[in-house]
Amino acid sequence: MKKKGVKGALVALDHLLHKVMLLIAQISILAMIVIVTLTVILRYCFNTGLSWAEEVPRLLVTVFAFMSCAIGVRDHMHVAVDAVYNRFPKGSKARKFMEILADICMLLCGMFMFYNGYVRTAKLFSLPGVMPITGISVAWQYLPIPVAGFIMMFDSILFLTGVLDKDDLLYSEPEIDFTDEAAVAALQKEAE
Repeated sequence: MKKKGVKGALVALDHLLHKVMLLIAQISILAMIVIVTLTVILRYCFNTGLSWAEEVPRLLVTVFAFMSCAIGVRDHMHVAVDAVYNRFPKGSKARKFMEILADICMLLCGMFMFYNGYVRTAKLFSLPGVMPITGISVAWQYLPIPVAGFIMMFDSILFLTGVLDKDDLLYSEPEIDFTDEAAVAALQKEAE
């Protein structure tokens, strides 16, 4: 079901942001693989190497890690302990409360990352520190933190306000949690 108006625009913006983030994460991991593979080949086959082969992948791994973190929050693939959650019936108020609580926790985590990442990045951009080989400012290594924090906040707000629902998945497919007693019971009732 397509949403219209402001909700539709926010959903479209969210999908666009995530397409860009996914592209950045994919380019980062691909570049890391190519650089590290090339470095190993050069070192062991030609007894030489790339002088910047440690700094650039280190920068790219932070980009990949924090973009992946925000991607995981978007589809609720973050770490969760479902032992208590799974004890409640599907669709119950207790489950809804726990889902809201999880989104609030992700919002707070995103706010923490955004604020502290921004403060650190801004401070590092004002300092003269650079990586020794490439000459890239060390601040670039910290820039993915506030970016991922902002995306996490944006997604959490969209979930909390009902603009996005838990079934609006971009990166994953709906899963059946066979440790979820209530969900398994509901599946068995549907099968009968």
